[in-house]
Amino acid sequence: MHHSRGKSKNSKIAAAPKQKISYEKKVDSAVTEYAVRALNWLRKAEFLMSAPKLNLCVEDTGYEIAFAGRSNAGKSSAINALTNQKQLARASKRPGRTQMINFFSLGNPDQRLVDFLIQRKSLQGLVLLMDIRHPLQHFDVMMLEWAYSRKLFVHVLLTKSDKLNRGPASKALQEVKAQLKKMKLDFSIQLFSSLNKQGLEELASVMGGRLNFTLDQAQHFDLSSIPDATADELDTDEFDEDPEASMDLDAEDDVETKPQSEA
Repeated sequence: MHHSRGKSKNSKIAAAPKQKISYEKKVDSAVTEYAVRALNWLRKAEFLMSAPKLNLCVEDTGYEIAFAGRSNAGKSSAINALTNQKQLARASKRPGRTQMINFFSLGNPDQRLVDFLIQRKSLQGLVLLMDIRHPLQHFDVMMLEWAYSRKLFVHVLLTKSDKLNRGPASKALQEVKAQLKKMKLDFSIQLFSSLNKQGLEELASVMGGRLNFTLDQAQHFDLSSIPDATADELDTDEFDEDPEASMDLDAEDDVETKPQSEA
């Protein structure tokens, strides 16, 4: 005698229509607005001055964030992408040349970017750039420890993330996060690419908060209006500087004794 059987529980589950699962992080709209407006504000960056020595720098008041990184980490490209100005920061093609401290104002001389790491009262912290393919080199670790010892914030940019596929890039990000945690360094970190504009808003949000940016300073800005960078505009891989040469972070007179990052 044949008995008909209903579908098993497993077969019913298998037959059920599959639903797409989104793994995207839900973003707070208020946070997004602040990030976009902070990015717009950073577009106002203007060259303020260059100084060969500390005693010739702009007055030590207000808020500053320094960009630092090993040779070829993409510092100049990051500043240019962030400010949407192709030639605001220029990469040096002459290794070992005398470094100048370059200051950029953000519509207000008391809110500044500086492309060289110097110890000043106005220094709030630094954006530390690391090539995602070669993170946490000796220079990078030294900068992290130096900033921690002086109670400065650090925001790490894993640059040139476009060089890796999404999976390997995410893996590299998690590995560096784990290393920072192991070092007991509670610093923020993100993926970044000057070529495809990845991470601009996230970086702008971090910098805006540290530079005391408020929404009443902002105006509307269309992110889609930012032109894509070309490979020719990005920092090249031709530098042979030794970023791990001996450095005196506490020197107060000669710029050359400061940590040497790419120009």
